Amino acid sequence: MNPGYNKPKQKTMIEIVVNDRVGKRIKVKCFPTDTIFILKKLVAAHIGTRPEKLVFQKSNIPYKDKITLEDYEISDGSELELYYN
Repeated sequence: MNPGYNKPKQKTMIEIVVNDRVGKRIKVKCFPTDTIFILKKLVAAHIGTRPEKLVFQKSNIPYKDKITLEDYEISDGSELELYYN
């Protein structure tokens, strides 16, 4: 094996809890490098609605679709509020 060769890092998945404040709590597995829109697609598949109808926010600040989870410092076990648009 070449000593200068670095093994590619494996991506580790994180689990996020999504709470819609109406009784639905969904656990979704995703990657920290996923965008908010990808998370919306994953949650939409679980609850049977379109991703465009979903809004994630924390402390009344909505998250933007193109920003990654790690940029928002969302990590394993984080809980997000889900609202319907």
